[in-house]
Amino acid sequence: MKHHLMVGTWTPPGRIYTVAFDDEALTLDLVKKTDIPEAEPISWMTFSHDKKAIYGAAMKKWNSFAVHSPTEIVHQASHPVAGHELAPSADTNTRAIFVLAAHKPPYNVYGNPFYKYAGYGNVFSAGPDGRLLENIQNYEYEPNTGIHGMVFDPTETYLYSADLQANKIWTHLKDPETGKLTLVDCLEAPAPGDHPRWVEMHPSGKYLYALMEAGNRLAVYVIDERTHKPVFTHITYPLLPQGLPPRNKYRGDVTFTTRSGEYLFATTRGNSFDITGYITAFKLGPNGNIEKQLFIHPTSTSGGHSNAVSPCDFSDEWLALCDDQLGFVEIYRFKDETLARVARVDIPEKGFGMNAIWYD
Repeated sequence: MKHHLMVGTWTPPGRIYTVAFDDEALTLDLVKKTDIPEAEPISWMTFSHDKKAIYGAAMKKWNSFAVHSPTEIVHQASHPVAGHELAPSADTNTRAIFVLAAHKPPYNVYGNPFYKYAGYGNVFSAGPDGRLLENIQNYEYEPNTGIHGMVFDPTETYLYSADLQANKIWTHLKDPETGKLTLVDCLEAPAPGDHPRWVEMHPSGKYLYALMEAGNRLAVYVIDERTHKPVFTHITYPLLPQGLPPRNKYRGDVTFTTRSGEYLFATTRGNSFDITGYITAFKLGPNGNIEKQLFIHPTSTSGGHSNAVSPCDFSDEWLALCDDQLGFVEIYRFKDETLARVARVDIPEKGFGMNAIWYD
């Protein structure tokens, strides 16, 4: 069977690339390059709940695209980053960095600016066709905030945010009618130099995993059943092999569970092109507790800005990994708790490729 994935770019010109993975022949091919607004390259993209739209974090904009087929992707709307009045200015370095789509109604879209003037999250309503309609809320974090990843709990009642710049983890409550957010809690990271970049939640809703960019480690939290706040367990796992100098050499990247919730993957990036990044996997218990760390393998390159791992959403067997040092996508097979690279397509174009999303 062929599976299509879409990938964006870190720098202009804006494009969405569609690649096709054949899981029998173990081939990966570029099948379509869709031009999008030139100044809106997508550094992080995600699907709407029904995969009829793609949402992008696109420099100074949030954008949406109708997906009629893997090769027919049409621009719908673009909205400027919001919150602070200087955020959308061409004279500031504020940039759209992460976007999360609700999978329960109302199907709002939640975006995080980054760098300066990024102290607000942006919430957008979406139309029946998935298009971004209106900036309905800009909820406040704090002035020095830089959120780089968010995740909902399984009921989509609580939203957890990893604040890289302010070194915190935030909890917000989502209104079930409007989808707007109110603050519940703000928690300092375990160590001053951790810098949480990403959060992932187990499908049970009982465990939260925070990936530390500077700390190059994964911190394990339990969710308090009464308050729904994350509580640090004082358990952490390394994202690098022993003996490597983590400071200024490596940067923790992303973490995601597999479809079954039985495994968790995480990656780091090398901070220069002469060293590799790493990919690691964990075996999880039924409630999400980490039973063991399975391996820490080097990736093909440093990963550049990316090295983002994307487990597929239909089995535990396949993962995609993107790189923008050379520009490629790789597919890995995960079987019997062993990881093997089985396919790759090189697309050495400017800014390619950030994260891959599995369409079918």
